[in-house]
Amino acid sequence: MMSYSAVMAVSSDGPGRRAGDSGTRAAILVAARDQFAAKGYGGASLRTIAAAAGVDTALIRHFFGSKDGLFAATLHVPEEILQHMLGALDGPSDRLGERMVDMYLRLWEDPATAGPILAVARSAISSDKAADRLRNILGAVVFRRALPHLAADHADVRVALAGAHLMGVALARDVVRVEPLTALDRDALIAMCAPAIQRYLTQPLP
Repeated sequence: MMSYSAVMAVSSDGPGRRAGDSGTRAAILVAARDQFAAKGYGGASLRTIAAAAGVDTALIRHFFGSKDGLFAATLHVPEEILQHMLGALDGPSDRLGERMVDMYLRLWEDPATAGPILAVARSAISSDKAADRLRNILGAVVFRRALPHLAADHADVRVALAGAHLMGVALARDVVRVEPLTALDRDALIAMCAPAIQRYLTQPLP
């Protein structure tokens, strides 16, 4: 994830100057994403975000309308990135679990997607709106493409089980940072989690 200073380096014409509205808006988004990821939705405020971005709160309202509007903007995951990752779902059904775990872990490791997901995951604990967004990102958006590969019965239950399992792993590893999960690399986690995800998605349920 780009730091605020990195954004300013590419969006300023020189000391104390911004390269127009696009550079200012980008700087606000980076500062907001950092604040939401560190403090959650409830802990971050327009005042602290404005201070981190070096702007007035009125400018944030000009671009985003409100804290809710700014929060929604920070959670945007570019569609082309999701499509690239979701392409990993295509292939033999007997390795669906392996591909799903690999794709999911990459979402948390790629700076382009990790920032929005981390911000909403930390915020979901205290914000119903953030919890809804988390379910949308990690449920409908990520797993909807898996449905054609699933056994016909209880497809929604299968997706929910797989999502809950993987969400728990990611939150423990990347948010709470529970040892020894943080020390495990992606390949090790895939080997450990893929059989359970494969069972949820393709094998008979009780």
